[in-house]
Amino acid sequence: MFNIFRKNHKKLSIKAPIDGDIVDIVEVPDEVFAQKLVGDGVAINPDSDVFVSPVDGTITTVFPTKHAIGIKTPEGIEIMIHVGVDTVKLKGEGFTAFVNEGDKVKIGDKLLQIDRDIVKSKAKSLVSPIIITNMEKVKEFNKIVGKATAGQTDIIEAVI
Repeated sequence: MFNIFRKNHKKLSIKAPIDGDIVDIVEVPDEVFAQKLVGDGVAINPDSDVFVSPVDGTITTVFPTKHAIGIKTPEGIEIMIHVGVDTVKLKGEGFTAFVNEGDKVKIGDKLLQIDRDIVKSKAKSLVSPIIITNMEKVKEFNKIVGKATAGQTDIIEAVI
């Protein structure tokens, strides 16, 4: 009856961008991610080579080295997928991007593909963080752990 003081909050489900085992962000072997300096989320230890969009949105960033992609949802939540640890040093070797800045994507759309043999042999780790970079817009946050299927398994649920 007295809901006039409640703001309308919306639930946002972020899907897995790749098949694999979900781990807490604090377990990523990189201090910047483990200490949540860029944002909060989870990471996935990939079992496959193709990363797909975890949300509907717009591609905001495709790093020149193709190791990271930024997506903004229609609600204004900014998500970064960072493939592996210390992969910027590969300078794009082993990465193929299928999207560009400004592209609209839907859950499950192909974003990039990696050559896991190259990336695994040259990077510190394949563990790939998926984080919300503007956590100030998130009211509630729930991380899910376990086994992930790309484009299907919820890995983060946020109330915004």
